[in-house]
Amino acid sequence: MSNVIDIRDRLRGPFTGPAVWHGPDLADRDEWVLRLSSRQTTELRTALTTARPRGTTLPRAAAADFPLPALAGELERAAEDLASGRGWVLIKGVPVRELSEADAGAVLRAIGQYLGWPVPQDPHGHALRHVRDTGGTAPGATATGYRTRARVPFHTDESDLLGLLCLRPACSDAVTSLVSSAAVHNALADLRPDLVQRLYRNHFFDRRDQHAPGERPYLAAPLATRYGAALSMRYDRDRLEAARSLTGVPRPEPADTELYDLVDSLADSPRLRLDLHLEAGDLLLVDNHSVMHARPEFEDFDDPERGRHLLPLRLARHRDTDPPGTAAVRGPRAKAMRREIASRDVIRPRSLHATRPGHESRDRRPHRGDG
Repeated sequence: MSNVIDIRDRLRGPFTGPAVWHGPDLADRDEWVLRLSSRQTTELRTALTTARPRGTTLPRAAAADFPLPALAGELERAAEDLASGRGWVLIKGVPVRELSEADAGAVLRAIGQYLGWPVPQDPHGHALRHVRDTGGTAPGATATGYRTRARVPFHTDESDLLGLLCLRPACSDAVTSLVSSAAVHNALADLRPDLVQRLYRNHFFDRRDQHAPGERPYLAAPLATRYGAALSMRYDRDRLEAARSLTGVPRPEPADTELYDLVDSLADSPRLRLDLHLEAGDLLLVDNHSVMHARPEFEDFDDPERGRHLLPLRLARHRDTDPPGTAAVRGPRAKAMRREIASRDVIRPRSLHATRPGHESRDRRPHRGDG
């Protein structure tokens, strides 16, 4: 019994390791940057040219259709850093100025194939979409904020990994902000230990833009899941707030609002967040389990053909492995730690333990959408 108590006490302690970082400590360093060599950029162009005569289409492309012998090893190391390191990597030098939008999307998809399976970003099955101002009026809403210049608060996307390829930066000094979820968790535990356990309870997320006919328009899942040394976090304040009006969602408690307010405040604090200025040809890769991202409001050209333009790609990891620090967790307890996820909820069971009320949990692999 004492061993069990010791293990539980250890699991309640602060998170440590490379996934716990503070933005100011990384601001003047560049070990997180992968700069493509001329050989590697030539390889990308050659792979694209080679794929065209085969009739390869974006939705059906696989890694074999885009051979990248000089870059594959770097992408493998990037995948390890995403899974077991700080949780994000910035690749610089993708030759987007020489590519059409369609070809840039194909190159993004090609790189993504070396990291995971592309998954749909909407109910129509689209694997790629465009992040640019189209005159939308939904400030702060992560579901539609990608079509505006409005601020998008810190959140995680519905996938293991997110890729953001910058085709054009804004005319202003627009930034993309990142924060370590584990650092936010630790700071929360220091300030309000009484709220920490609420991270591990089920909360309700609106998913009306994702669910299929007959599925519930909300998802019940904890904000945080802990596997030994690893934290996996899901957070989207806009979806949490939107779910409150849905039938079947319990009335929120005041302490939940306190929790959300503090997570927002900590994530956006200068002592935790890191602001990046993405340039044309920058590809930002983020692990949604360990890093939240955001965007402040920005100024841009009125002409959308000149303004900020990013291509996002969502990925489910190739390898169905346990997170770091869980090798010793086996048997019934391990199964109990993996909850069922909805078929259209493509984040792996590692982090998004979506529990359907009244149903026992069971393992399920992520949905492998072709887009």
